[in-house]
Amino acid sequence: MPTAAELIQGILTGDRSSLARAITMVESTNTKHLSISNEIIEACLPHSGKSIRLGITGVPGVGKSTFIEALGTRLTSLGKKVAVLAVDPSSTLSKGSILGDKTRMPELVKNNNAFIRPSPSSSSLGGVARKTRESIILCEAAGYDTILIETVGVGQSETAVHSMVDFFLLLKITGAGDELQGIKRGIVEMADAIVINKADGQNIKQVDLAKLVFTKALHLYPPKENNWVPPVLSCSSLTHQGIAEIWEMIQNYITSNQKSGYFYTHRKSQNKYWLLQTIEEHLQRQFYQNSNVKNTLDKMIQEVIDGKISPFSAAEKLIRLSKER
Repeated sequence: MPTAAELIQGILTGDRSSLARAITMVESTNTKHLSISNEIIEACLPHSGKSIRLGITGVPGVGKSTFIEALGTRLTSLGKKVAVLAVDPSSTLSKGSILGDKTRMPELVKNNNAFIRPSPSSSSLGGVARKTRESIILCEAAGYDTILIETVGVGQSETAVHSMVDFFLLLKITGAGDELQGIKRGIVEMADAIVINKADGQNIKQVDLAKLVFTKALHLYPPKENNWVPPVLSCSSLTHQGIAEIWEMIQNYITSNQKSGYFYTHRKSQNKYWLLQTIEEHLQRQFYQNSNVKNTLDKMIQEVIDGKISPFSAAEKLIRLSKER
């Protein structure tokens, strides 16, 4: 196994094999690997932060993989280096794969200027999100200037992805029955743009109608902190129609935010958020791994269920126990 110094050197020279191995180290639950991965991340941190980070979400079947391949191919043709990461803690439950099956992006996989990494399976959302956040640092240090982060499109994974990207894109399709009712309000509020995919063939009229509906719906939401009004665009990931316009819109957003200073303020607040999140996760893990807590927790839960003790008193007792040696 290569040393931390060898992996760091490999990452900084853009070696994809070293990058992949380092991310595997970061994703490892082995305590021996923790200090090594921390050493790698610390060394890469001064070389990170220079990319544009894009979050892409949408329900399964919306065509995220095809869209990412179309956008990634467009970006590499412009001389960009693209890394694709996933946040999918549910893959083991659904038996599906968001990025696990790289054959969904056959062209991008073969592209020397692209790096595709599926999320670790059978992990909690917090774990996957934290490891994805750390993987971003490694990819940036390896010279990838555009990071695409794909989320499964259901549950809380959107919030996690939103907290680590500069631009959050919601991908939609027509005829899914969720033009207004089924659409999650929280996800729409987070979106910096809505893109209606599969705008080809006989679907074009429906796409134009959906664009009107979503544009009107977005006006009902309060303005964003940076005064950006999320646009509604359409594209065909199969024919690549509209992909160039989407990238131009994203570039305009980033440029505008960099000029106003919001881009950098937003990144700083994200760093603070991840510090506090990591502290919470560490304390929680430490608490539940404490032998005193392990020995008493079930008994305390039963007493709370039976009404013998209040949840608050039980929590106080367990916290006191966790501090005893």
